[in-house]
Order: sequence, then structure tokens, then C-alpha cells
Amino acid sequence: MPIEDLCSAEELRAVELLSRVRYGRLATTMSAMLTVVPARHVVSGDCVLLRLHRRPGYHHACAGTVVAYGADDLDSAAAVHWSVQITGTAELTLPADDELTRFGPSPRHVDGEPFEPVYMRLTPRFVTVHTLD
Repeated sequence: MPIEDLCSAEELRAVELLSRVRYGRLATTMSAMLTVVPARHVVSGDCVLLRLHRRPGYHHACAGTVVAYGADDLDSAAAVHWSVQITGTAELTLPADDELTRFGPSPRHVDGEPFEPVYMRLTPRFVTVHTLD
């Protein structure tokens, strides 16, 4: 089903804004402590696919739980800035070949370790767009 059939106007705006940046931050809890980690994203159908580093094990804390993901352009020179927040359920996934291609090249290292990708499928429950001018 096309994403246009699944989304509100705000969700469609969020999808358009997310396509402007490649990285955001995934928020979850580990042992009842909040943690925020960088992740690469692509929008696919009615979900957001995330690629993050396997090594710290954040994906174990996220799988099957409610997480938040945010991305923004706050470091750009734009006159009006935006921030998108998505809250929903995350599941481990293996993206299709075309989705993997859309992620582009992986980083070589994360925190000095060779990058090992793991992929999560975030099914949005709530989407919020904030603008700052």
C-alpha cells in the first residue's frame, strides 16, 4: 500500500523532511537507563528502517519495544529549522536488497571498532514535526 494511503499530512511532511538528512538518534532504555545512539535511516513503505552498530548491543534493548527516533537540520544554515520525532515499535529485520542499497555505504569504524550493521524496522505510532524560525 502506498505511504500516502497510510499517513496523515504531518506524517507525509515528516517523511519528506527525513529524506533530507541521513542520520538521526535512536532513544531507548537499557537496564532502566535512557540511552541515545546515532543511526542511519531510510523510509520504506509505512516504516522507517534504521541501521546501527551491532557491537554495543543496543538493538537487543530495542527489539520488540517502544523506541523514539529523531532527526533534524538544526546544524544547517537554513532560515527555518525542523525536527522530526517518531515513536513506535522496533523490530530486528533484514532489509530487502533495494533497501540496503538506499542506505549507501556503511561507516568503516564506530568508536574505533569495525562497523557491524544491524537493522531495525520502526513502525511509527506517533509522528511529530517541530519547526523553529
